[in-house]
Amino acid sequence: MYNKYLVIDKSILPDIFDKVINAKELLRTGKAKEVTEAVKKVGISRSTFYKYKDYVFTVSEGGIGRKVTISLLLNHRPGLLSNILNIIANAKGNILTINQDIPINSTANVSITFDRANTIVELDVILQQIKEMTGVAKLRLIAME
Repeated sequence: MYNKYLVIDKSILPDIFDKVINAKELLRTGKAKEVTEAVKKVGISRSTFYKYKDYVFTVSEGGIGRKVTISLLLNHRPGLLSNILNIIANAKGNILTINQDIPINSTANVSITFDRANTIVELDVILQQIKEMTGVAKLRLIAME
């Protein structure tokens, strides 16, 4: 049997999962030296932390895949797609495919698949940088392999 993974928006999950992630981050960054200190800071029990720590990951931490496909709805602006590709390239992502529709009503659908095996920036940071760009009307993480 193999493990199955789901990518779920954390807004629909109980807060406990986010707290486990926060405790793991405190330990990883050295802001908490021991599990007891980390769980106390985030407000969960040690048993809760140990129950979920090996099963709850951020998208970047999970390592469940190296190929990422995102779907974008972009305003028709010169250089916008190039800037998005530069964000991925600057993070050492390797673009695999780009599919772009012809702009209709000044917006175009674009899908980009890239390899994140050698990225130096976490995936959620890359996605946030793209999402915050002027002209990006919508961004969705479609798949990870």
